[in-house]
Amino acid sequence: MFNSIRGILTEKRGDGVFILTGGVEWEISVPATDAAALPAAGEEARIFTWLFHREDQMKIFGFQNEIRRGTFLELLKVEGIGPKAAVKIMSGIGQEDLERALETEDLARLELVPGLGKKTAQKMILALKGKLAKPAPEQAASPWGELAEALARMGYDRRAASEALAKADAALDAGIRGAEREKELFREAIVNLSGPEG
Repeated sequence: MFNSIRGILTEKRGDGVFILTGGVEWEISVPATDAAALPAAGEEARIFTWLFHREDQMKIFGFQNEIRRGTFLELLKVEGIGPKAAVKIMSGIGQEDLERALETEDLARLELVPGLGKKTAQKMILALKGKLAKPAPEQAASPWGELAEALARMGYDRRAASEALAKADAALDAGIRGAEREKELFREAIVNLSGPEG
């Protein structure tokens, strides 16, 4: 399905943006924090997307990068949090603050997010602690950054996945390149993650 949309931002609002591409103007629901980080109206932008679809409704949700989209998808796994609630939560707290609050189990900080009650905040901590760990900048820019994301979607801890890929990357023959290297890295990472220490 859609991975991202690149085009000219025609309008920015608190709860979303409009982006023109190929003669089609898309309306995309975006967290306020992500909207603020996007370029000004009239400039080109790339928005990472997720399509919500059911019988009576279709809506596109967008994010400034893959990490933010990953956070949104993780939030959807928490009982009681739907797409609109996830966007509202992400609008009320920045990525680093959210990661820190989950890792340190800072319930008081999470309760400060508009619309986020104590019970849902507790569920978030239980479900997401260790899941939103942001890879180091060099890892995020590495050729296997997308592999780490794929492993995280399979249920592996994001940080452990990044470490397993780094280990596999260091051990793999430098002569193996391209798609073949990605395949081997993915396979070796799964082996590492599934082992006694995984």
